Amino acid sequence: MSTTGYTDPRPVYTRATEQAAALIRTVRPEQLDGPTCCTEFDVRALLSHVVGVTRRIAVVGEGGDGLAMEPVAEGVEDDGWAAAYDEARVRVLKAWEADERMTAPVRVPWGEVPGHAALSGYVMEIVTHTWDLAEAVGHPFALDPEPAEFALATAQRVLPDSRPRDETPFDTRRAAPEGAGVYERLAAWLGRAPLSRA
Repeated sequence: MSTTGYTDPRPVYTRATEQAAALIRTVRPEQLDGPTCCTEFDVRALLSHVVGVTRRIAVVGEGGDGLAMEPVAEGVEDDGWAAAYDEARVRVLKAWEADERMTAPVRVPWGEVPGHAALSGYVMEIVTHTWDLAEAVGHPFALDPEPAEFALATAQRVLPDSRPRDETPFDTRRAAPEGAGVYERLAAWLGRAPLSRA
């Protein structure tokens, strides 16, 4: 997984998206209007954001202008979220499979960065939203800690305490409860609280 000068995020991105896909398949229609840890999203809107951002990542990996795309998915039927996400994530994996994508500069919402840094940021995003969704639908299965460990390391690197959060989509860091697992520590670093305490 290590390459010269950076850790290749592609294997962990693949693993994280497989987990997200499995979780999305568990969502029941009656859960779509339920709240999430992202106060601006109900479950349906969170799924729309996840699919929309994943489509954006595919366009970035294909060399297109991902910033021209809104990070939402319009027109997906309530029973179509799993298929829409699977289609988008498979497109991402193909778009980023060439090693040159890891070093070529790409434009993402937080600036122009090498591909490996962009995809690492998107690992952080999908892992965090996987936790958000799991909180919203009652944690139907235990989440894989490895993607969260990668995401937390990324979050601590790109969002240190010295960086103001008002320029990011994240709230002020919270203290993680003692004995918290890696997903809870990641959520706390990004300013999220579990839904039951939000």
